[in-house]
Formats: sequence, C-alpha cells, structure tokens
Amino acid sequence: MPELPEVETISRTLNPQVQGRYVKNIHLLSAKTLETGRDLLPLLEGARIEKSRRRAKLLMLDVRDNTGQPLIAAFHLKMTGRLFVHPLDVEPHKHTKITLDLYPSASTPAPESRLFFDDVRTFGYCRLMRPEQLPEWPFWAKLGFEPLEHTPEELAARLAAKKGRIKNVLLDQTVIAGIGNIYADESLFRAGLRPDRKSETIPAEKLVSLAGHIQEILQEAIDACGSSIRDYRDAEGNAGAFQNKFNVYGRGGEACKTCGSTLASARVAGRGTVYCETCQK
Repeated sequence: MPELPEVETISRTLNPQVQGRYVKNIHLLSAKTLETGRDLLPLLEGARIEKSRRRAKLLMLDVRDNTGQPLIAAFHLKMTGRLFVHPLDVEPHKHTKITLDLYPSASTPAPESRLFFDDVRTFGYCRLMRPEQLPEWPFWAKLGFEPLEHTPEELAARLAAKKGRIKNVLLDQTVIAGIGNIYADESLFRAGLRPDRKSETIPAEKLVSLAGHIQEILQEAIDACGSSIRDYRDAEGNAGAFQNKFNVYGRGGEACKTCGSTLASARVAGRGTVYCETCQK
C-alpha cells in the first residue's frame, strides 16, 4: 500500500498535469469506487482543478465546480490504486474505475488529456464532497498528526500518550498519519528499538529520537520518489528508489547491514515485520 512518501510523490508529479485544467466527460466505470458524492458529479462537468495535495495516505484534488464553489475529490489508493494522465485517445481498460477528460485553459495551455483512476485489487475508492463535509467523515476526523508538520517533541508526545507495542502505535493512523509497514520498520531500526517493545517502556528522549528518525526517513523516501515494491509508480510512470536503502523491510533472514547478525522475522500489529535482535532493544 502506498504510504506517505509515495502518495506525496504522486501528488507532486500529478499536480503539473492537472492544475488549472477543466473537467469534462466524467466516466464512472465502477459504481462502488465512488463511495460518496454521486449527486455532486454533474457539478464536475466544466469544473476547474485547483491543485492536487496529500493528507495522510489520501490523494486530494481541490476543485472549483461549475458554479464556482469548492469541491474535493479524495482518493484512497489502498493497495494498487493509481492516478495517471494519458492522452485523450487512450481508452479505459479492465482495471480503470474512473476517467476524467481534461482540457486546458488559456493560462495553462496543453493538449487535452484523460485522468485515469485504475485499481487492480479494487480496494481503492474516491469520495466527492464539499470541504465542510470533511469533518463528518469518520476516517478524516480521526486522522492524527502529519509527521512532517510537527516537531519531534510534539510527535513524541503523541507516541507517549498511546500504550502498546511501539510498531502498533506507529501504524495507528489516529496517532500519526501516513506511516505504514515499510517506514515503521525502517524508522524503528534506525532508532534502535524493537518493534514489539511496549511504548510505555521507552524513555522520553528515545521517543524524541524515534520521531526525528521518522521525519528523516520519510523525507529521504520523498526525495527518492518513494519505494517501489510491486505496483507503485508515480504519476509520470516512474518507479521509486528508496527500496535500495532498506535496512530491514523485506530482508528477513539476511545479514544486518550494521552488525552482520541474521535479521529476524515476526508478525507485529498483524504485519510481517523484520528487525535486528542485536541492534534493536
């Protein structure tokens, strides 16, 4: 599943291709993909896309509808969702769920194009809503801190307030939003903490250190355009490169790059987890 760095990269590479474009010919090819906002679809005809952005693991399109009022299209990519802009003559395929034909304005000249939302596993979805409806969405209302928008001390305080195994806490989107399996494992390795260690046993200064490492790793992954394990590509079709820097994720049974010990595998928070029993305490 794309995590914060991947969704941030998709947003950044998608934005130049959609910002300032106008929407026409909306095709909803999978009814269940649009979770909410069917009644708002007519307002997309002629709407202007203001920008793309990210919140947690959500890809957001800010839109000005054909009456001049704001709309938001929030995409959760889940495991295999993908947003990609094609030439206008490209036809949908069996995994295409939604298409939006885009045409330019005088200030953003470009060929007409077509935005695809594809999803092989069909777990992804879109919600079309007014901005004032966002707080009414339970998932949105519970989202925790953006990890790159707060100090390590602020993030550490959030972690300290939650009891349980530290990896469980990191994956809890109501605590800190956007961290998934990859970046939880990599952050815990860099901080020297076992993923199954109880958060209440970790000293405050170690939690601040962990928070700092989370920020470092997320930023490094964004700079590397994310991590490509299977399906992930950015909105320009490029693979990420951060997987080349993994210390533990997906490396169970291999040698630790730091101490040479064999990396252990376990299930923590219901997820496959790799860590070093020597380097992480």
